[in-house]
Amino acid sequence: MTIPYGRHQIDRADLDAVVDVLENQFLTQGQQVPRFEQALKEYCGAAHTVAVNSGTSALHIACLALGLGPDDWLWTSPNSFVASANCGLYCGARVDFVDIDVKTGNLCLNALAEKLLQAARSNRLPKVMVVVHFAGLSCDMQAIQRLTEPYGIKLIEDASHALGGTYRDKPVGSCVYSDACVLSFHPVKSITTAEGGAVLTNAPEIARQLRQFASHGITRDPDHMEGESDGPWYYQQVTLGYNYRLSDLHAALGLSQLSRLNAFIESRSERAQRYTEALAGLSLRLPGTSSQAKSAWHLYSIGVEESLRSQIFASLQGKGIGANVHYIPIHLQPYYRRMGFKPGDFPNAETFYRQAITLPLFPGLTADEQTRVIQAVKESLN
Repeated sequence: MTIPYGRHQIDRADLDAVVDVLENQFLTQGQQVPRFEQALKEYCGAAHTVAVNSGTSALHIACLALGLGPDDWLWTSPNSFVASANCGLYCGARVDFVDIDVKTGNLCLNALAEKLLQAARSNRLPKVMVVVHFAGLSCDMQAIQRLTEPYGIKLIEDASHALGGTYRDKPVGSCVYSDACVLSFHPVKSITTAEGGAVLTNAPEIARQLRQFASHGITRDPDHMEGESDGPWYYQQVTLGYNYRLSDLHAALGLSQLSRLNAFIESRSERAQRYTEALAGLSLRLPGTSSQAKSAWHLYSIGVEESLRSQIFASLQGKGIGANVHYIPIHLQPYYRRMGFKPGDFPNAETFYRQAITLPLFPGLTADEQTRVIQAVKESLN
């Protein structure tokens, strides 16, 4: 049987929570979404949370709420899923990238500092930066804030991999060094709602706009209407919004999962530590770490000799190891190449990709399964 690189973990409590909604509650706009939002903001330490139907939707409305629009620039990491960049295009903005540190897969501070100076000279500074916490390890947000603050750049943390991690002893999602933080609840993430996402922020006005953009651009608040309200049933569409709301079914699953998040992260950390100890001394690049951050260990991404990557990947697959690769650099996708991006633009991200193999890592990975993975890696290298 093939061992997947990631797998969700559902228990009886999760099933019961969903069935209870099906049998006894509203399916869409009941009490589960507000309860889930409250639990998320308490866990992460942010003042406001807006839950939506995907991490991609969360990125989109976060950009909108921060005022990103046509002719603005958005910068992000090329080492991410395409949604981290596409959210800027949805707003009509132009997109560019900042190269990464090959050791961690996260944004390179030196590359950022240099690019900011160049952009200031050419009047191409970004309005928004989407800072991706690759594999669950937070970027150095304090340093990024210090570099970007003089230019008035808004920061969104793309923490789709990082719920349950910490940075400078604060939970990822606390938004101490950012304007907003985006989470994903895809089935292989820290917790799942089947599909879903959320935006956290400490700014009341950003939160209000997030909620409005996620629900058709509609408000029921008389203070934000044009003219007088006709009564308690009344609502107005005051901007162009989207139907990005999360259902109560999904929120019930997420709320149940959230109660076990710390246990999930502990399990991931234990398995990551076992990989690190077992693979130390081999001809591999092991995942980078940080003294300031505790990773949520969404991925365990190793680096191998470029010329051997395809061979090693095929060997693992042949042994029933569902290895994967994260990520094909966004700027090398055909859609982005048509914008003018080309190989060599972000060499560290390209090198990281050519070497990368993601090993199975999830809370339910058994000791025997992990032994199979470790042995397969060693045999593949030999």
